[in-house]
Amino acid sequence: MSPEIEPCLIEPRRGKSEQPLPPSAILVFSPEDLSSFLRCFSNPVSKSHRFYLSDIYTGTVGNTPVAVAGPMLGAPQTILVLERMIACGVRKVIAAGWCGSLQKNVGIGDIVLPTSAIPEEGTSGHYPVESPAPSPEMILSLKDKLADSGVSIHEGAVWSTDAPFRETFSKVRQFQASGVLSVDMETSALFAVAAFRKIKVAVILVVSDDLSGLKWVHGFRDPAFRQAREKVVQSTLDAICSAAESLRHG
Repeated sequence: MSPEIEPCLIEPRRGKSEQPLPPSAILVFSPEDLSSFLRCFSNPVSKSHRFYLSDIYTGTVGNTPVAVAGPMLGAPQTILVLERMIACGVRKVIAAGWCGSLQKNVGIGDIVLPTSAIPEEGTSGHYPVESPAPSPEMILSLKDKLADSGVSIHEGAVWSTDAPFRETFSKVRQFQASGVLSVDMETSALFAVAAFRKIKVAVILVVSDDLSGLKWVHGFRDPAFRQAREKVVQSTLDAICSAAESLRHG
């Protein structure tokens, strides 16, 4: 039985002077990835909104209107932006980011598609939902668009934390032993808010660094990481267009 939802003092709403956003949107965490996404639009994009510290751009990919928001960091900022975007009409979201590997078979430059998330951030607990998860159809669409990329793809649980400088040895060992693939900062909150607001979401993460050997190995300059990010941009745009098509037809 779902818990009773208590009303809040402040609800996200579209402002009187704010234009609606397209139903389909992409959330991007790094400035570099944001620039890469914007370069792929069919026509020049326009900066239509600014929510807190993030800019929202709208444009078309093929014939599909899409909003792109970023940069952003961590669950609290990401959810502030997402809540405002939902209030402005967004219904399907793909979040594209980076993660740290916890498993030896998940290498730098690989892709993680989270199917569940362990919440150790402070945001998702405020959204009373049971077993939040991504949209299966959007995960399938991402896998389909990545099929010919040549990049290794892993599906499974991730660990989301607000405190990257408190990823202790004991926690890493614990999550490794339970098969958790990687660590990031936002996925568990994205799943919780999507379930609470009844929108569809998927997350795609490129492995940027490796903690699996209990030593931090960064791969931010690794060619495999850079190449995977490029492939994720086009695959994510193709997948959000497919999601928009399904939204238009039912």
